[in-house]
Amino acid sequence: MSWLSKVFELNPAGLNWARGVLFLDIALVPMIVFWAIGHEQYLLSALFGLLFTWLNDPGGSYGYRASCIAVFALIGAGLTALGFGIAGEAWGWLVLATFAVTLVAGLAIAFGVRGFVAAMFLNVWFVVALALGFGFHQHARVTSYTWAQVLAWTGGAALWIVMTFVGWLIRGRQDQPPMVAEIPGDTSRRKLTRPLITFTVIRALVMAGTVALAFGLNLSHGYWMTIAAMIALKPSLEQATLVSVQRLVGALIGAVAAALLLLVPASEHGIRLFAVERGLEVVALVMYMHGVAIRVWNYALYAAAMAMGTLILVALPQPSDYAAEGYRVLWTLCGVGIALLVMLLAGLLAKRTTKAPPQPA
Repeated sequence: MSWLSKVFELNPAGLNWARGVLFLDIALVPMIVFWAIGHEQYLLSALFGLLFTWLNDPGGSYGYRASCIAVFALIGAGLTALGFGIAGEAWGWLVLATFAVTLVAGLAIAFGVRGFVAAMFLNVWFVVALALGFGFHQHARVTSYTWAQVLAWTGGAALWIVMTFVGWLIRGRQDQPPMVAEIPGDTSRRKLTRPLITFTVIRALVMAGTVALAFGLNLSHGYWMTIAAMIALKPSLEQATLVSVQRLVGALIGAVAAALLLLVPASEHGIRLFAVERGLEVVALVMYMHGVAIRVWNYALYAAAMAMGTLILVALPQPSDYAAEGYRVLWTLCGVGIALLVMLLAGLLAKRTTKAPPQPA
């Protein structure tokens, strides 16, 4: 009970519903647009473009904010093109790309904590884009074009740039604080130590390994293992043990909840199936809103909300039944288990590289 109380301990000062509602208000725009034009398969790209660009807003003068957001959006557009472009290729290319992107993202700590956080956002999006694109290639019921996915991501990022400009004018062209103050703003360079590089390589190998298992063996809904491992695996060697456990618990809760919800459309057809799928898209958006609002309130619940929303949107184009949900939960457990083993290995690595303190005379 003591362990559970620490994992789910709430920080009342960290609850920010105003921030969550603001994101929901803006995110409704791309949702309604894609509903109106009948291309819901591009919604996830637009939402992630909006969400991650919004989280990565550094604050400050508008020129500085716009330039940082634009660079982030362009890199994200390139990763979107890469993820969806190679999703239908041989699984070896998927493994190689995942390893390279994860490795570069981990080494971005050299550019400061803020650069590292931005790289982690892009790393998560690349894995999600790869999984979503692979799902589209496996099921011909939905047609997806890479250029349209890139346009959707860019449109989501551009929407936030427009909103920042409007807010800047309304507030009298004054400098603004970052939208998410909890994300570190440190841009000082960091030295790439041997333990840090080693852990980054291990993490990249783990992500590449889960991709090889999921796509190389053509496991049914195997990409859930990759996404679960990505969410559960701590991004840095210095991350606290409590936060690491919260990531594991949150990933598991979110995946199981998403799997249960995806059983709802399993027996529906026609207009009822269409209505249920649109309803689940709203549920996913509400989960993102909760994630934005409770990020500091409780990290485990934040991870659960983000995992649940993402997995619902990724899995919606694919048919669901009891067997599918069983596989999804199974691969989620495997992904979380792999992340746990790697974190234990990282802990042993950290202990071996820590020098013993000098003994008093």
